[in-house]
Amino acid sequence: MTLRELYCSSSGDRWFVARDPATGHGVIIHEPNRASGGRPSRIEVGAFLRAGHSGPEHLALLRLIGEIADEQSPSTTVDEQD
Repeated sequence: MTLRELYCSSSGDRWFVARDPATGHGVIIHEPNRASGGRPSRIEVGAFLRAGHSGPEHLALLRLIGEIADEQSPSTTVDEQD
């Protein structure tokens, strides 16, 4: 599984985004800092976003999704109406 670092907090916690090879779904892997002694955890991307949090790791994922969308979509203009 290839991990892409999504965010690293000032305390050393790290979040990665990856594709689960068994399901093909996107997952977020949280790796707590060594001092906390926690074990890494994993959650599907949808559940991570549905959790309703707006921490910097969530904002980093939303930025990444936007970047990917910009790279993948053809250049088009959308007229916005009020």
